Amino acid sequence: MAQLPLADLAQRLLRKPAHALDPEERRVLDSIDSGTIVSRDAADEADARSSLGDRLADRVAAVGGSWGFIIAFTVVLLGWMLLNTDVLAHFGMAFDPYPYIFLNLMLSTLAAIQAPVIMMSQNRQAAKDRLAASLDYETNLRAELDILRLHEKLDGIVLDRLAALEAKIDALAKSVPTA
Repeated sequence: MAQLPLADLAQRLLRKPAHALDPEERRVLDSIDSGTIVSRDAADEADARSSLGDRLADRVAAVGGSWGFIIAFTVVLLGWMLLNTDVLAHFGMAFDPYPYIFLNLMLSTLAAIQAPVIMMSQNRQAAKDRLAASLDYETNLRAELDILRLHEKLDGIVLDRLAALEAKIDALAKSVPTA
């Protein structure tokens, strides 16, 4: 197929003027025009765009939202309480006796820091999902347009063959003697 300007491709395939194209549609038409592929891995794209803070937020959310963290944190809390209630209290050295005010302060601080970090990770995941949807749309649009172009080519081949058959029929009709 001869390369067509973007405006011609937009009008012929999408029935839109070039200035009305979305960025995804423009990328698809550019890839059709250049003969390149349009599909990309959303995870790779998101990782390439992520900052150090984004990756750190993902790690904190992955660790903080795991059973390993919950079990380890429970063991630490029970150890803290046991240590300050029985072991150190027995020697009069408990640094945070019941009602564990220092432990409550540390838990509140952890929650105050961990919650926004987890929210950042969720926002990043939502951005990844939007990127994946956009890339899926581009791939689906490219596939749909390629199928449409194949239909046009097949229709052209069928019309050419019909025209050739009509010409042969006309030639045969002219060559048959009339009685």
